[in-house]
Formats: sequence, structure tokens, C-alpha cells
Amino acid sequence: MLEEVERWLRTRSWSAADRPLDRLLDAKRAAGPDGTVSVVLPALDEEATVGAIVGEIRRELMDGPVPLVDELVVMDSGSTDRTAEVAERAGARVVHRDEVLPRIPAVPGKGEVLWRSLLATSGEIVCFVDADLRDFDASFVHGIVGPLLTDPGVRLVKAMYDRPLETGGGVVPAGGGRVTELVARPLLNLHWPKLAGFVQPLGGEYAARRSLLERLPFPVGYGVELGMLVDALAEVGLDALAQVDVGVRHHRHQDGQALGRMAATIYRTAQVRLARAQLTRPVLTQFDRAPDGVFTPRVHDVAAEERPPMITIPEYARSRAA
Repeated sequence: MLEEVERWLRTRSWSAADRPLDRLLDAKRAAGPDGTVSVVLPALDEEATVGAIVGEIRRELMDGPVPLVDELVVMDSGSTDRTAEVAERAGARVVHRDEVLPRIPAVPGKGEVLWRSLLATSGEIVCFVDADLRDFDASFVHGIVGPLLTDPGVRLVKAMYDRPLETGGGVVPAGGGRVTELVARPLLNLHWPKLAGFVQPLGGEYAARRSLLERLPFPVGYGVELGMLVDALAEVGLDALAQVDVGVRHHRHQDGQALGRMAATIYRTAQVRLARAQLTRPVLTQFDRAPDGVFTPRVHDVAAEERPPMITIPEYARSRAA
């Protein structure tokens, strides 16, 4: 490991318990407008979990004695279940993906709704939390927002956590994060070794200053987390990045083919940043066994589109000037 990364691990890796809530509230008040916090939950058919997450954030960080969060938005990316209804009832403001920046037709993908969320929110600190988490704790929010409130040199904070794999009635304590271990971590270690210290580089829980996010491109699909880390490193340097231990993350696991599509998208995101060139053939072929016993190929497009930095969008510029 690079000496710079070893030093970074000592000085830019913390626990959520390192910053008590009363200290964070004092720092938020002292920061004034720069301490405003928006929490964004990107959601697609998450009625089973989104309500509990929203409820926990409202109780612990909005309506109680420690009002750290100013705005709680669920970005619905086309749910066909009761996600929007459940989220609104629990206390979130629900924004539908297609309602934001309608002149640019939306495409499917997590990165797409995160990008559009910058136009749908106003906080100077933006915190992203996946909507499929179970046993959610408010430390997932205040843990990663904390360094941004207390240290002006920090620009982006990732959550780190244990990620057990729960399958077939059993639990593998460190079995989650298969795409991280098989794809993202090797890519980062080989090509961006300064990022080798991130425990969960693909984790969906992270917070950043708007002034950074609005200057970054957003891959529209699953490559958004890796792309954001790589681009943030280039934009602000390693010492402006940090990570915070928030405990254990329980969530829904993807099947093997979904993981394959995710891995291909992440690899493609990395390749673009290595060469700034398009893949010759950005598709992934996977196989299903048909009822007659024959393996049937299924071809999937590998997400290739990226959204430009939000600060280049006229509607966003006007909203910030208003």
C-alpha cells in the first residue's frame, strides 16, 4: 500500500461515534447556510424498506432534539409498487424522476436519479442512502455527514461497514460485496492506487458538498459510485475524501446475472476514465437455460451514457441564482 494511503487511513478514517450528535448540531448551526443537509433516497420498487428508513431519519435527525437534516427526498425512478405512497406517509417528499429536468428524457439507472436529485434538492451537503436497507440506523446519515460539518477540508465521505451475505437461511459474515471484491477493488488498486484504502468503494451511502457534486459527471447506471470516487480524487485530491464506520449494512442481494451486469457497467465506467474512449462493443451476453434444456443467450446493453456536471445545466444555474 502506498505510504500516502497508509497515512490517509490513519487520518481520514473514522467511526460514527467519533462525532457525538450534540457536537454535530453545534457545527451545523455555526456553519449557517453551508451546513444545510439534504438526504436523498434513490428508490425503485422499495415499498418494503423505504418507510422504515424515512421514519428513522425523521425521528432521529429531523423532528427530534437533533435536527441535522433539513430536507428528506425520495427520488422515485419509476416504481410500480407503493414506494411513493409509503415514503410520503412516513414523512419524505417524493420526487418522480421524470418530473425533474423534463427537457432531457430520462434513462433507467441509479446514477440518473442521483444526478437529477441535485436539481430537486437545496442543501449544501447532499447525503445519498440506498432505499433497500434493513435494520437501518440514523448513524448511516449522521456518521457520514459529520466530517463535512466539522472539517471544512473534507469534500466527500463514504460509509464503511460489514456486509454479510444472507442466503439460503445462512449468513456469511463477510460474503457481501462480491462485485466490490471481484471487480472494483482490483480496478482501483491497479489503476487508482490512492483509492485502495476505501473499504466500501461501491457503497450507496455517502455524502458530499454540493460544490463538488455539481462539478462531476454522473454515469447513469451502477458505475456511478466508482466514477464519482475516481473523478472526485482528480478534482479535489485524496485528503478531501474520507470514510466513516457505521457498523453493519443489511440489504437485498442481487442474483448472479444481475451482479454480472453490474460488474460490466463498473468495468466500462473504469475503462472510460482510463482511456476516455468508447467500448468497441458495449454489450454483455449472459445465458439462461430454457425449458427445453438449451442455454439461451441474452444480450444486455452496458450503460454507456453519462450526464454532464450539473453546474453546466441552465435550469440548475437558474435555480441556484434564484
